[in-house]
Amino acid sequence: MKKFQFRSDRLDRLGSAIFAEVAEWKRVARDKGLSVINLDIGSPDRPPEEQLRSVLAAASLRSDTYRYPGTEGTLAFRETVAKWFEHRFRVSLDPHAEVLSLMGTQDGLAHLPLAVSNPGDAALLPDPGYPVYGAGLAVAGVEAIPLPLLEENGYLPDFEAIPQATWDKIKFMILNYPSNPLSATADLAFFERAVHTAKKHGVLLVHDNAYSEMAFDGLRPPSVLEIPGAIDIAIEFHSVSKSYHLAGTRLGFAVGNRDALASLRALKNNIDFGVFLGSQEAGIAALEMDIRDPKPIAGLYEGRRDVFVQALREQGWNVPSPRATMFLWARVPEGWSSRTFSQALLTSTGVASIPGNAFGERGEGYVRLALVEPEKMLLEAAVRIGAFIRTARPER
Repeated sequence: MKKFQFRSDRLDRLGSAIFAEVAEWKRVARDKGLSVINLDIGSPDRPPEEQLRSVLAAASLRSDTYRYPGTEGTLAFRETVAKWFEHRFRVSLDPHAEVLSLMGTQDGLAHLPLAVSNPGDAALLPDPGYPVYGAGLAVAGVEAIPLPLLEENGYLPDFEAIPQATWDKIKFMILNYPSNPLSATADLAFFERAVHTAKKHGVLLVHDNAYSEMAFDGLRPPSVLEIPGAIDIAIEFHSVSKSYHLAGTRLGFAVGNRDALASLRALKNNIDFGVFLGSQEAGIAALEMDIRDPKPIAGLYEGRRDVFVQALREQGWNVPSPRATMFLWARVPEGWSSRTFSQALLTSTGVASIPGNAFGERGEGYVRLALVEPEKMLLEAAVRIGAFIRTARPER
């Protein structure tokens, strides 16, 4: 008799289910009576500006907001994105063909391989890198080829080290600066090399720029589209989730090469109906506010970074101070693996983190901590971590 099996084999290729595992570790910690400090998931703990909430509330009360919004996004939203991009990066975009709305950058990045490649193709992915990159390839049947990002190289890839035989298989490559989880940054000189490399080898350059507005110490991360001619071979993903604390509204956008965006739009025309109109109106208000009267959210995280890094160093853990994103990326103390350290830290102290190997093989030996708690809680987390480092011993 035929045995029913309600699970696709491709689910086994999606990689680590680390976020579910960390949730289970939290349950263990709470069962011990520990209060959990959530430094694992990069979900903003603050609400958006009142002005943005008012726009969203007003839109939700209108009767015309609840129709299907359309996959590509309203023309008003796309025109505002183009206006903001010109203001922020001095790059002109055609809102009709070079801007596409998304249900967050994760939506676009996950679906992109299905739209621009075929089963059996290959793509270069940053290692360490955000897990959705690999998940999208697994679903599409595309081979993932790691692009090593090493601390000694400033977490920038060495394109020259990639053999020509590998380039011949590559359909696209993903870059991500400022980086999640590494918090690494890149300058225009690097993007010039990246664009030159993509053109030389005939691959699509995909840049995840979700943290462009979360940089510190006066840094203003660039767009790959600032490089002359980049739009011929590049697309870039942006988000309003982190920059304006609108994570729950699920809104982002892709910009750049019109042919690649047309393919992504064609796929999404068959599988969704676009982003809630109220979310798009809140996004318009956020981008217009940033143009007219910028109040960068980065200052909040810069302050938290300074407090937390100093406190951890005082506790004996010499972690680096990132120049961007809402994350710290730090080596685990000697003798620990990423996973054993992260799990033991949480179940012993209640401080939640993500082990570095969840982001790729080269993340082993590191841990990611998110700056998504108030400074008071970050100081408490530092004290708990310090006590753990001084007293706990890794299991052999």
